[in-house]
Amino acid sequence: MSMNFQNAGAICATIGIALGAFGAHALKESLSSNGMLDAWETAVLYHLIHAVSLFLLAAINASHPIERARLAMGLWLAGIVLFSGSLYGLALTQWSLLGPITPIGGLCFMAGWVVLALPRKA
Repeated sequence: MSMNFQNAGAICATIGIALGAFGAHALKESLSSNGMLDAWETAVLYHLIHAVSLFLLAAINASHPIERARLAMGLWLAGIVLFSGSLYGLALTQWSLLGPITPIGGLCFMAGWVVLALPRKA
């Protein structure tokens, strides 16, 4: 299962880089004019941090299994979709219904890190 998360991390990183470039070049003027460039940049930042974390944890977990790693990776993947995805959508559409989804994604990111910090079973 770790290889699937490793692949997901690599794919998420690729998409994050593409969306960062897209925002910086193709969307910069429109996002700046509607005040959503910061939201886009925040989405890309969290997207990439967690894509790389997902990739690395999956790679480490493949050879040195870490308790609750799969749960953490699943939460980070959900965070990328919910947090970053909702910010991308909000920046592009300004559809206010996406706003309440963002904190759920943020909680997924945090929960993934907390899961890794919990004490291990003896």
